[in-house]
Amino acid sequence: MNKKVIAMSALPLVLSMSFVNRVYAEDAPVAPAAEPAATISTEPAAEPVPPASDQAASSGGVTKKLLGEVVVTSTTIDDRFDSKRGEASNIANISGKKVDEEHGKNLVDVLESIPGVTAELQSGDSVKIMLRGVEAQRFMGEKPGVAIIIDGVPVLERTGRVNVDLDNIDSIKVIKGGASYLFGEDALSGAVIITTKRGAKMAGYTASVEAGSFNYRKGLARAGFAKNEWVGHIQVSKAMSDDFYDQGAWSRRYVDGKLQYLIDESSDIAFGFEDSHREKDSHGTVTGVTNARIDPRSATSGGKDYARNYDVELNKLNLTYSKDLGDSNNLMLMAYQYKDHTFGWQGPSGYLRDSAGNLLGDMSQMRDVYATGQDTKQIQQGVKSEWRKGGEAVGLMAGLDLQKFKDHGVATTLVNYTTRSTPVGPSNPLKLAGTIVGDDVITNDTRAMYGEAKWQLSEPLALTLNGRYDSIKNGYSNNLPATSPTQLTSASKTFNVWSERLGLNYAVGESSEIYSNISNGFRTPTATQMYGATISPTSVVVGNPDLKPEKSWNKEVGVRGKTELFERELDIDVAVFQIERNDFILNTGGQYTSTPGATSTNGIEQYQNIGGVRNRGFEAGIKTDSRESLSADFAYTWLDARFTRYDHYWLGLGQQYTPAYHQVDVNNTGNIVPRTPKHKANLNVRYRPAERWTVTTELNAQSGIFADEMNVVWVGGRSVYNLMLSYEVKRESGMKISAFARADNLFNRYYYSTIRGIRDSNGDGVYNAEDPSITVNAGRVWTAGFTLTF
Repeated sequence: MNKKVIAMSALPLVLSMSFVNRVYAEDAPVAPAAEPAATISTEPAAEPVPPASDQAASSGGVTKKLLGEVVVTSTTIDDRFDSKRGEASNIANISGKKVDEEHGKNLVDVLESIPGVTAELQSGDSVKIMLRGVEAQRFMGEKPGVAIIIDGVPVLERTGRVNVDLDNIDSIKVIKGGASYLFGEDALSGAVIITTKRGAKMAGYTASVEAGSFNYRKGLARAGFAKNEWVGHIQVSKAMSDDFYDQGAWSRRYVDGKLQYLIDESSDIAFGFEDSHREKDSHGTVTGVTNARIDPRSATSGGKDYARNYDVELNKLNLTYSKDLGDSNNLMLMAYQYKDHTFGWQGPSGYLRDSAGNLLGDMSQMRDVYATGQDTKQIQQGVKSEWRKGGEAVGLMAGLDLQKFKDHGVATTLVNYTTRSTPVGPSNPLKLAGTIVGDDVITNDTRAMYGEAKWQLSEPLALTLNGRYDSIKNGYSNNLPATSPTQLTSASKTFNVWSERLGLNYAVGESSEIYSNISNGFRTPTATQMYGATISPTSVVVGNPDLKPEKSWNKEVGVRGKTELFERELDIDVAVFQIERNDFILNTGGQYTSTPGATSTNGIEQYQNIGGVRNRGFEAGIKTDSRESLSADFAYTWLDARFTRYDHYWLGLGQQYTPAYHQVDVNNTGNIVPRTPKHKANLNVRYRPAERWTVTTELNAQSGIFADEMNVVWVGGRSVYNLMLSYEVKRESGMKISAFARADNLFNRYYYSTIRGIRDSNGDGVYNAEDPSITVNAGRVWTAGFTLTF
């Protein structure tokens, strides 16, 4: 009987294991040899064998073997995720090559092909990702319940959105189900793991240009090298567009790259960096379906985004040391620093005044008048270390994760205004332009240990155990003087949380397997939820420092493998799952609303662990060999997401601050979570009519959704078709020329990109389809581009 090798796979970090894609003491930018990978599967994953010319480099008549790829996949180093064999969880992989070939303008275009993934596009390429319908009910900048991992680090960007350079992605892996056992906080429904480009394959030069609808244009230049012990590249890109929406113009600029040094045959060090500057304005919301139909660009109907005119600067640095200790032992160390500096306008409502308090107008009807400017600086620093050891029957991994996070926000009034139209007075004070009305600091210090153990219990059966212990200290401080004796100017609390996964994988023959796991995720309370009115004098929410971290419990069973149909090889992965949350943090009066009669002292409103939601579903992914002249991929999700406990929601009706305004208590228990379609499908078909040419058609379809937690406003389903034509030719000299033309929403289908309803927005006393905030899709959009690589 052949011996099986157990190695650690899909564990917590995802830095880049630098001795992958390395050239050994050679000048030529030759790709490394691919060798059988040590993975968590019951047998080594088979990798494509490269051409003989790529397997060795010659110097002075002496042939030297290149270092092979080490795929001891972990959370720390080089989580290449080329094989899903032996995994106990449902995962999906997208290669950097596929990302490049998609020619998408944002991450939504790439992730549509993965079952269970929904992604909300704001403006430009700022995306909020959700898995299996978790947290679809929230949209006010909360975290998405998904850990976003870039080069091994859970990135905590503002508003829970992802800003990533699509042109610098080497691979994407999506782990579904609670994943805090890997990545700590906020992995309630899973993790999206992005590894940036690196290695000798980046050697050479690349230049590309793109253009498209709404004056979209983009340029990119990249230069890379591989010489002796050094490998590196640098990439510069810039893109901009006037956008479909009125006041929706955006631009982005990236400078990123990586430098690797081979210390010796078993260790190296790598430095990665990314610097970006983004400007983005309105994302085009309107109020109600009538305005959506007559004013889809949000130009004339008076609709205003709650926040707009963003200026964002992001800076990411990481340094990674990798050491192969021999005998299936590896050690990895990483240090990193991420910065996010964001400025934007907030507060579209209020009543504009002059400095004497005279009323000048209603700010909600003034397109470019906002109450405050929010200037926020975030800094995230940390160190990660991980050791792994494979073996014939047991694989082990242990890691340490130390992280410091600081969010300093300063809010300054931009104009003179009051919140009400009534005369200026104690109950309606005048706020003068230039006044600092908020200056607070939120901190989050994490100390965590984690590990994985895998046992090959028998020839086909493997058991995986994961555990992680997080000690998280959440802090808050206010730099402004206290305005009342009861106001807290500083507070902190430490949460100690365990996260676990128990998984089984049973191999059915050489190419199929059954997998199952129970896992969890968690999220700690925010300062606003714990301290309420004691840190925000205008709040009526009573503090609750005894809040517990939210927990999600994921259970799933799946089958994956390879089979044949009509002499075509199929790669199939199907799974059923349930994610249960019985203690998510919810205001006693409901989300995004207030309770009648609530004050900061009477306890009517308070955040408590009282929310319940259950997400059940079925996912199926089917792929064929993309090298064939005709190939296709299909992804399908059936989802039933319902509130199991949501007793009170105070729905506001009528015009606020008038005698006609009143509220109705709605019980949302049993309701469907808004914006979660029961059916969602993606079909991608590729046809190569001739050498060098590829025609790709794509169908994205989903059933209808509710726009609100009360399940009042229903939006019908949609089917959207995309079409792309691409051309690629490679010369013997190594030069590659490629071009593409892409049309999204080919048949110009009218539909809503987003719709969210929380109250009677137009003040007519009835909540209906005329009240939700809506963003209309831009319609048919074309993009074309040309790339030269040499």
